Amino acid sequence: MMVIVCGLPGSGKTTFAKKLSPSINAIVLSTDKIRKELIASPTYGKGERRLIYDVMILLAKYLYDSGINCILDATFNREESRIEVKKKLGIPDKEFFVIECMCPENIIISRIKERKNDYSDANVEVYQKMKKIYEPVQEKHITIDTTLDPEKNAKIVSTKILDSITL
Repeated sequence: MMVIVCGLPGSGKTTFAKKLSPSINAIVLSTDKIRKELIASPTYGKGERRLIYDVMILLAKYLYDSGINCILDATFNREESRIEVKKKLGIPDKEFFVIECMCPENIIISRIKERKNDYSDANVEVYQKMKKIYEPVQEKHITIDTTLDPEKNAKIVSTKILDSITL
């Protein structure tokens, strides 16, 4: 199975993905981590962003084809990019899930300001820019409120995912 965890910077994507991972036996692929592993001084330009997403998709395809479940942890700020990933991976609908992380702006800003030793370089200014261009998920998806306990959210979502796969 393939799970996209998307949302604005600071919305709790990575924390949620890490909690969800063991309950669905999945590997987390994070654009923030991939970027830091590949590029010493990221510029976050369009070409660099395309490279990072392409690498993540390549890794995800390889793992999926090997029978390994994946969680893709990235902003995926446009509906088109979320649909494109599904097409590129060739994942059947019943094995493809989109989870959108949401929470109030004041909590996002607080989380961003408190980050330490994190792969993400997103600051409040980056959040504000992303907020202007972020397109809420329109396709079938699960929305979670990341102000709630990440473990409880992971349990709820894993149950929904596993139940829908076994139907």
